[in-house]
Amino acid sequence: MTARRIVFALIVIASLTIGMYAQGGGGAAAPAQGGGGGGRRGGGGGAPATIQPGNLIQGAWGSAPVPVDSRGWGWMTKSYLSKNVRRPLYNMAKESLLNDKQVTSVTISTFNPDQYCESRKHWDYIWFEMQHSTMSFNEVQRMIGACAGPGGGAPMIRMPDALEANIQKATDLGVLGIIVPTVDDALEARDTARFSRYPPFGRRSSGAGTAAGFWTAVPGGYRETINDNFLTVVMLETLESIINADEIAATFGLDVVIQGNSDLSQFSGWTQSDDRYQQLLTISRNATLKAGKYWGNAGAAYLTGNPLSSDTRFVQNGPSRDGFAFPARGRGAAEAPEPTVGAPPEGGRRGGGGRGAQ
Repeated sequence: MTARRIVFALIVIASLTIGMYAQGGGGAAAPAQGGGGGGRRGGGGGAPATIQPGNLIQGAWGSAPVPVDSRGWGWMTKSYLSKNVRRPLYNMAKESLLNDKQVTSVTISTFNPDQYCESRKHWDYIWFEMQHSTMSFNEVQRMIGACAGPGGGAPMIRMPDALEANIQKATDLGVLGIIVPTVDDALEARDTARFSRYPPFGRRSSGAGTAAGFWTAVPGGYRETINDNFLTVVMLETLESIINADEIAATFGLDVVIQGNSDLSQFSGWTQSDDRYQQLLTISRNATLKAGKYWGNAGAAYLTGNPLSSDTRFVQNGPSRDGFAFPARGRGAAEAPEPTVGAPPEGGRRGGGGRGAQ
């Protein structure tokens, strides 16, 4: 037998011996933990362990909502505006945020120029859904072109990702903001912010898209005003994102932090009526407030009935500014806003007890 085979045989024998002892096959058994005597670990009739609040539940700023100080919400977002910014902004959603109002939208997931143009008359912004739909950049571009220019809700895209190539397409075709989902860390938040605006604020490349043509009528010109009017939003949807909430919210150039409420519930394993889930919202809320940005929830149910509703400034869907609503779906009825992405369930508990937005 060669030396190599002898060494290999010894390793195998040692591994088997260790495995036998680990499984209780030899030696004295270790005392059971949490039990009242011998037997399997966890047995013996011991009381179940009590779940104690840890660093995640407490958050960096404690377990209670941090009081809003004299600077109010969004003080850092406001500081990003240029010295000679023209107000009111033609991005209606951003202007409403700067005036401490709640912002709502209509979700569009399929090509429908008529729905888009009608929605602009009544909502702060339009949520073009490109994470969970097969809608193309070209279709979004054609809808924006159907009623381009200031004087209506701001077109925004929920992006498939934060890649420079896709953010470049979205900005070049003419949106006034992007929402990036499942942001887990500050690197993704950084890309969201920096690729959205032109230098020296960001590093958006100058392209030959339709954006300038769609907004040619804005006072001051598109290129000179779009940095002030653009709105960058990220969604926290995992426990990892909540752990990194402070870093994410503090990202330079980021304007708004919201939760993807349904996904955050699924990833955490806690229902939206669970106190631990509410603590996740509080952690995100506190981090965003401290960073001087605006905070919200994708679920429009969080506009009312939740302890943090007064701090919820940005949601997906929600009531219009003027009480307008599309007719219900049905034979002969006009197409209603997409109901499957972000709409609270009929009869669901408001304030986050039911199925929230994705």
